[in-house]
Amino acid sequence: MGKRSVERRLADNEAMAFAKSIRVSPQKLNEVASTIRGKKCEAAIAELAFSKRRIAGDVKKLLESAIANAENNHQLDVDRLYVAEATVGRSFVLKRWRARARGRTGKILKPFSNMRLIVREREETA
Repeated sequence: MGKRSVERRLADNEAMAFAKSIRVSPQKLNEVASTIRGKKCEAAIAELAFSKRRIAGDVKKLLESAIANAENNHQLDVDRLYVAEATVGRSFVLKRWRARARGRTGKILKPFSNMRLIVREREETA
């Protein structure tokens, strides 16, 4: 019985990592993601390591996870990897309130995001 095996959605030269419920707004996370799109993985890690953004550390951890997946699960060459896709999506939003003057309330929104990173191995140039 059991489940049927699902075909791999990625190409043979790709690996993916996915992070759910990152505590930052999608707009801010997308700014960090846009700085690493299309770059070699080594350059992207260096960029994230010296970024002033708080969320850059979590994105760096996700990129390292994608590189580890490529190396261990798909036997790809780490030196030829680059960030093919970095997509950001909305997750849930915590809604809080703060007491304001004259019995009113102020709305506080605490958004969460999801991020998907795909690294791809470059073809060898002869």
